[in-house]
Order: sequence, then C-alpha cells, then structure tokens
Amino acid sequence: MVVAACSIAGVALCSLGGLRAQQPVLRIGSKSFTESAVMAELMAQTVEAHTALRVERRTNLGGTMICWRALVAGEIDLYAEYTGTAWATILGRSDPATGRWPTFFAVERACRREHDVRWLAPFGFDNTYALAMPRALAERLGVRSIGDLLPHMARLRAGFGIEFGSRADGYPGLRAAYGIEFGIVRSLEHALAYEAVAAGEIDVLDAYSTDGKLLRYDLQVLEDDRGFFPPYQAAPVVRDALLREHPEVEQALAKLAFRIDAAAAQRLNLAVEEQGVSAHDAARAFLVEQGIVGGVAQPAEGRREGLLALLAARWADLLRWLWQHVLLTGVSVVLAAAVAIPLGVVAAPRPQLRRVLLAAAGVMQTIPSLALLALLIPVLGLDVGTAIAALFLYALLPILRNTCAGLAGVGNDLIDAARGMGLLPRQVLLHVQLPLAWSTILAGVRTSTVIGVGVATLAAFVGAGGLGTPILDGLYLGDADLILLGAVPAALLAVGADVLLGWVEAALKPGPRRRS
Repeated sequence: MVVAACSIAGVALCSLGGLRAQQPVLRIGSKSFTESAVMAELMAQTVEAHTALRVERRTNLGGTMICWRALVAGEIDLYAEYTGTAWATILGRSDPATGRWPTFFAVERACRREHDVRWLAPFGFDNTYALAMPRALAERLGVRSIGDLLPHMARLRAGFGIEFGSRADGYPGLRAAYGIEFGIVRSLEHALAYEAVAAGEIDVLDAYSTDGKLLRYDLQVLEDDRGFFPPYQAAPVVRDALLREHPEVEQALAKLAFRIDAAAAQRLNLAVEEQGVSAHDAARAFLVEQGIVGGVAQPAEGRREGLLALLAARWADLLRWLWQHVLLTGVSVVLAAAVAIPLGVVAAPRPQLRRVLLAAAGVMQTIPSLALLALLIPVLGLDVGTAIAALFLYALLPILRNTCAGLAGVGNDLIDAARGMGLLPRQVLLHVQLPLAWSTILAGVRTSTVIGVGVATLAAFVGAGGLGTPILDGLYLGDADLILLGAVPAALLAVGADVLLGWVEAALKPGPRRRS
C-alpha cells in the first residue's frame, strides 16, 4: 500500500510540474497582494526582454516570511520587498529606522552579509504603511493624524491585516508609540478590510500608501505625526549566487530603477484592482509606455461581469485547478492512510504508545496551516511536495484515532472465540478485527478527506495550484466572482467526496445479510 501511495504521489508531482529538475533558470515570486504581483510582472517581463533567461512566475506566496524563506532557501531567485518590512520583520530590528537611504543601505548590508541576498536599486516609490478611515468620518471627528485618534479610540472599530496585526512595525509597535487602544480590533485579510469599511463594519484600517482602493473608497490617509512607520522603499531582492552566475539580471533590472513613482504605482494597482486588468497586461502597458520593452501594448481586457461569464472564459483553468486540487487531496490522504492505519494497528493494544501517537498527531492539527507551510519550505522547498506534506500531517489524526477506536470496539468475546478456534494473532487481526473495524477506519479517512479539500485551498500560497488560486486572486482583486469560481467547486468537491466515501462506509458496515 505504501509503495502504491508513493507511486501515486510521484505521478501527481510530475503532473503538477513540481519536480525541481524541471524548474527554469529564473524564478520570480510575489506575495499575495496586488502590488507585489504587479512588481513581479514588471521584473519578469523586463528580464525576458533583455536576457536569454527563461522566467517562471511563482505568485501568491502568502506573506513576507514565506517569500523570504523561499528566497533564502533558493526556491525562488527574486521578488519585490520593502525596506521597512526588511528592517522590522526580516532583520527583527526594534530601534527606529533613520531615514530612507540610511535604512536602505543598512538593510542592504545586513541582508548581503547574513543571507547572501542583494538589494538592487529601488523602483522609485515608497509604499509605507498608513492608517486610513472614511473621509466623512474623519472630517466629522476632526481627525487628520494618527495622534488625533486618541480622544476617540475607545469608540472606534479597527480592522487590521493579519501581518500588520502582529508585526513590530504594525499595530503592536503603533500601540506602544502612540498609546492607542481601539475599542474593537479585528484581524482581517488585507483585501477584505476595504469591503468591511465600505459596509460600515470597521472605522479604521491599515493601508498601503499606494493602494488603488484608497481612491475608490474615498478614504482619508492619516498623517503619521510621530514618525512611527519606517520608510518602505520598494526594490528587487535577489540571491547573490544568481547574480554571480547571471550578472545580466542586474543589468536588466536596472532599467526599472527609479522609473516607478508613487502615483504610477497607485495607477497600476488601481488598474488591476478596480478595472479588472490583469497584472501581466498592466505591467506590459507600463513597460511599453516607458520604452523599457518594445512593441505596442495590447488593449487591456477588463473584468467580465458575472460568474457565468467568468466561468465561460476560464473553464479550462477551472478544470486544471480542480484536477490539481483532487491530486493534492487524494495523494495526501492515501499517504496518511498508508501510515496512520498501520500505526493504529500497532498502537491500539498498547495504551501508552497510543496516547503518545495521538498526542503527536493532535499537535500537528493545532499548528496553523500557513505557519506549517512556512516551516516546511526550508526543508521541502517551494513546490507541490510542501503542500502534500502539510496536508498529509493534517490528515493523520482522524485516521489514526478512528483506527484505534475501531479496533478497540471489537468485542473481547469475538476475539476470544476466534482464538479458541485456533486462529493465530495475525489471523485474528486480519479476519476478525480489521473487517469489523473497517467502517470506523473509513469514517476517519472520510473526515480527513473533507478536511483536506478545505485546507488544500491554501496550497496556492506555496505555488502548488488548486482551487485556492482563484480564491486568492479574488481576495486581493476584490473580485467576488473569482472567489466563487474557486470556492463553489471546492465546496462541491468536499460534499461529493463525503457522499462517495459515505456510500463506501455504509457498504463495509457489518450487519445482517439477506439470504439468497
């Protein structure tokens, strides 16, 4: 069974393009928000136009530390980062940053010395963190700066992105610097915070100063009157080992240096987030306009209206994502069953071992899925194998627990009768205990499968594809139809898997049989 599971896993890895031997020369990553994806496209198209290198795009890789660990581990070669993020989050500096260029050079030196990572010349804009609130509310309260929030903070509801809510250069540091304690603080996906403020669910949110949505939602950006936020110059960060082998990459990316000001970055973000232009097309139009690449920019195709129109346009993508999702879930559950069932058989009659194994499997369930993915990247790399490993670990507990429970549920009188008939312990297990326990064991497999279908949507954070891809794209684009394009099939897949395995479980359930 283990051999078969490994064979299936190998086929799945090949079909999903996860084999490292097939990776191209240059792998460009991005975080899971619009601007990062646009910067990745700008760099990718510039490198493609001015070098002979082949580029692989690895977008939607979650937050800062997933991208950074992937870069240091050599799983990607290049992505766009911000100096303030590197100062506080990557380097862990708690002291205030001192100016744009001193911060840039301090970060550049530390990253090269400690991680063999180079910071190339910045793009030309700062995308600093900021607090924002509806303009009408800010005018009514007389709030222009963060300090002006202090008399009103107990009555205000804040909604902060997950990273901002935990980073030293986010809400924890802001709270210490200003003494701010909002009445209610909610943790949200950054893209959803704009929808929440528009719906009146929150009053204050964290924003990036170049967010295109600041224009759409008519939000007032509050002045950082105490100078808390460090400078956030955006720049390419690249493995120095790659530059030593391919110095032409630095020469190509130099064409982007100081060519993108804050207004241009905001226009690019607005085109993608609000006009439905793809990151690829928005980047292409900008590069042609600036003369960085040749040719004529094709007219950008905006977002189609309605889920059915989107489905008609992207049905081939949907089938690919669905196939990837089935493989991710199926392979991980098969591997988990191949490990957990034998372990359950061994542990069922041994109470101490059973407690240890169930506790270990339970610990795996308590680790947040994104954290588990981030921890596995340095070990397994940034590909589908990491996603399968995470899903495998999550699938262990239900199968292991149900195997132990199913075997323990076989009555001692049946076991004694089998032994009295002269059956050996192995024969008792194979012909009495396991057949009677199969229904319970399969219920654990069924539970693991349904959980796996849901958790597998996060595989998109490590570039493993699946139905999480359109969900993540829809989140940072604010496109509900795109979210539904991934969420509805994922829900139907979970229901279908549950029904199918329910039939199998019922068929294996012991009970009276009709005589023919």
